Amino acid sequence: MFGLLISLGSCSFIPGMQLDRITLPTGFSIALYEDNVPGARTLVFGDKGTLFVGTDKEGKIYAVPAHLGAKDGEGNVFVIAEGLQNPHGIAFRDGALYVAERSRILRFDDIENRLDRPPAPAVVHELGLKYAHHGLRVIHFGPDGKLYVSIGVPCNICMPELDRYGVIIRLNGKGKSEVFARGIRNSVGYDWHPKTHELWFTDNGRDLLGNDVPPDELNHAPSAGMHFGYPYCHAGELPDPVFGLRSHCNDFAAPAQNLGPHVAALGMRFYTGQQFPASYRNRIFIAEHGSWNRSPKSGYKITTVTLAGNRAVNYEPFAEGWLQGNSAWGRPVDVIVAPDGSLLVSDDERGAIYRISYRGF
Repeated sequence: MFGLLISLGSCSFIPGMQLDRITLPTGFSIALYEDNVPGARTLVFGDKGTLFVGTDKEGKIYAVPAHLGAKDGEGNVFVIAEGLQNPHGIAFRDGALYVAERSRILRFDDIENRLDRPPAPAVVHELGLKYAHHGLRVIHFGPDGKLYVSIGVPCNICMPELDRYGVIIRLNGKGKSEVFARGIRNSVGYDWHPKTHELWFTDNGRDLLGNDVPPDELNHAPSAGMHFGYPYCHAGELPDPVFGLRSHCNDFAAPAQNLGPHVAALGMRFYTGQQFPASYRNRIFIAEHGSWNRSPKSGYKITTVTLAGNRAVNYEPFAEGWLQGNSAWGRPVDVIVAPDGSLLVSDDERGAIYRISYRGF
């Protein structure tokens, strides 16, 4: 259903009561930005500062007007559309909001001027995909103006249909697509370096090889056509027990940085704001959603990767505390740099968005 405006009431959960459990580097603080966004996952800003929020099973797209942010959830949150099929991926360009369902991409024109009467969407592209497993798409416009779409494999480990699954594709706006990167199990976050304009992306490692292998990956794709190993090799050095005899790990691009095992590294962004100290400029922030079958649990935090040129030189926690012992009260999904230079974090477990800011020592 499209064209529906809903004023959401306050949630029974008050994230601010738990936020004192989050630990951050000295000088940083975290606060509630909005708590009326059940299932909040991907984030994108419009030209006028509206924060759009994608979801998964909720089937909704939310819009948080700029004047509502950081007001402890007060006011209305607009529902741009509902009844969609896993509308996870969102992007914004030329006044229009693009939404990726499992198998098609929609466009809502002039959306920031029509939050209270959203238009019916136009269908931009039919992806022709049918599998629900790893069926959440992530979309972003690249520096080349093309719309990139990540497409995970429909399994834990398998030989996916060539150039249809396990890829990042890009659309040229004329209904044509091309494969940009291959050999990717499931990427749920990517961004381009602010200076080099080269693509970096997270990838979730396969399951059922034990608690500690393989790690999730941060990958670097400076050019089109690279293959990152799936299903033959994981983490650049671990041959798959089923498919590993068919190729050697040296045949594929190795990760720029191996992340924690089963941390479910999802959304990632380069920090391009001015609010944080200069040492954070162009650093990668990653939302680690958290493991589902590891014991003990891992992830449930925000981490950073520092680069020296095209080389990752440091991987460390930035915001921790959603995991207490072996029990998690929240699950970070996406991160985005706000217009004021703060960092917003979505949490689909609590239906909330948090704001991390820096005030100095």
